[in-house]
Amino acid sequence: MKIYNSMTRRKEEFVPIHEGKVNIYVCGPTVYNYFHIGNARPFVVFDTLRRFFKYIGYDVKFVQNFTDVDDKIINKAKEENLPALEVSEKYIKEYFKDAEALNVIKADVHPKVSEHIEDIIEFISTLIEKGYAYEADGDVYYITRKFPEYGKLSGQNIDDLESGARIAIGEVKKDPLDFALWKAAKPGEISWDSPWGPGRPGWHIECSVMSTEILGDTIDIHGGGADLEFPHHTNEIAQSEAKTGKTFANYWMHNGFVNIDNVKMSKSLGNFITVHDALETIDGQVLRFFFATQHYRKPINFTEKAVRDAETNLKYLKNTYEQPFTGDVDSQELQAFKDKFVVAMDEDFNTANGITVVFEMAKWINSGNYDAAVKEALAAMLEV
Repeated sequence: MKIYNSMTRRKEEFVPIHEGKVNIYVCGPTVYNYFHIGNARPFVVFDTLRRFFKYIGYDVKFVQNFTDVDDKIINKAKEENLPALEVSEKYIKEYFKDAEALNVIKADVHPKVSEHIEDIIEFISTLIEKGYAYEADGDVYYITRKFPEYGKLSGQNIDDLESGARIAIGEVKKDPLDFALWKAAKPGEISWDSPWGPGRPGWHIECSVMSTEILGDTIDIHGGGADLEFPHHTNEIAQSEAKTGKTFANYWMHNGFVNIDNVKMSKSLGNFITVHDALETIDGQVLRFFFATQHYRKPINFTEKAVRDAETNLKYLKNTYEQPFTGDVDSQELQAFKDKFVVAMDEDFNTANGITVVFEMAKWINSGNYDAAVKEALAAMLEV
């Protein structure tokens, strides 16, 4: 299987750390509201990746976190006059409802930031001991210039970043490029005790900690939306590799954006659609199938016509599956479809080409070649 590695910007043969096994970490939602269809795409993409690895025989360990400590959650808690963790728990439950409608399987582990505070404090303490971080008035910052390869994932260098860097009001960091690992508590905010005083984790540190705690210092695949490449994933690499001295992830996978009627989705433009709202008029399986019709790295355009086309095509496949048996099957021809499907998906996880094979198989089935073995094969492909 070949995967386009965002780090090297080329397709590479996938070689797992442990033969026959693959571990995957995917950045999950910040749970302060219902997730939108832009969020939904990586959830569906990497759930499909997980299913395909299992389809071809891998033992998969899949981790997707919940960011349940964040400025957005704190602001939402103030709006709703609720404790911050109560707000996050509310939207974690809503996430599972909407994800289930999209047929997204629960991760093997769904870690929460609030459950890993001690691990985060220990991780930050190690970075300070190694000279990669410093405390300033209760905040702790990572020294970006200390990590020579900073920006290698996004293809940026320190000089490029420096020109646009600023120190915000209230920040006490030494360099505009340094980023927060720990934030000193403000009045009324959720906080935990630490060696630097009461506070809470910065956003970037959480995934470094939860990934290494659950999957080890080096993981096979780290995934997420293209918007996370910088700064989030860039900062994860800097933190993790500074602490462990090892490669953080061997393969980086990033999915493309979701556009609405050829315009990038944005709250300011009013074209922001939550999955919770979309499910009122669109079947979750149709929305999932829609995402699969485009290669994961390319942008996908959400339009009423595109969704309705997906609905029609999915109905055709389901009708094919549900038709009665008509006789024996040519096992060699059936195997040829299975092999062709795997070849298509093996080429950088190309679901669009994989679907083309499934339609070719459906046409063959509808010509009269159909029995229990074919039904099982079609079901397995549709399950991916």
